Amino acid sequence: MYSIKEAFYSLQGEGAHSGRPSIFCRFTGCNLWSGKELHRLSSDCQFCDTDFIGTNGQNGGRFTTAANLANHLNALWPAQHNHKYVVFTGGEPALQLDNDLVESMHSFGFEVAIETNGTLPIPDNIDWICVSPKTEQPLKIDSGNELKLVYPQKHLSPERFESLKFDHFYLQPMDQSHLPLDKISPESSQNLTLDYCLCNPRWRLSLQTHKMLNID
Repeated sequence: MYSIKEAFYSLQGEGAHSGRPSIFCRFTGCNLWSGKELHRLSSDCQFCDTDFIGTNGQNGGRFTTAANLANHLNALWPAQHNHKYVVFTGGEPALQLDNDLVESMHSFGFEVAIETNGTLPIPDNIDWICVSPKTEQPLKIDSGNELKLVYPQKHLSPERFESLKFDHFYLQPMDQSHLPLDKISPESSQNLTLDYCLCNPRWRLSLQTHKMLNID
């Protein structure tokens, strides 16, 4: 059984594949969620700007088999077009994504990506691995295609991750619009991120262009 909050066709808004047409499949649930109010800061994860509770989002629902969910997602891709790309996200997709679902998507010709916090094991047949650390918990996934760190996080410095085996390293300014007033930094997270990237050229800037364009 797979529980999906929402699924939709849009453009990847951030990271190495920014601008790429993609199917997004957002799983319900997160292993770092405190179980309290969704956007409230917890002891595990210092921020959250995504609704991953329930199955009532667009094209959401519960699916009994990998084949059923793969058919559902494939139907969202423009008919008769190739270059298929699906991004499994959350919440935390590693709680539900398995080899069967990845292979079912492969059977439709999809390249399969995951956006994970990196604290749980993931299937070994994923094509693109993006890890976005959000906690001091040790990473179970310490290599992949892309490490994308939301910045600044007081408990996580970029230097901590530079020795890991990723192809790309991105810093992404923290969206502070959802935070309580007492948690908002007096200095722009965008300015801090720009300054860090300029002083540390190992890191590239990632912007949430989907929010700028007001698309999903």
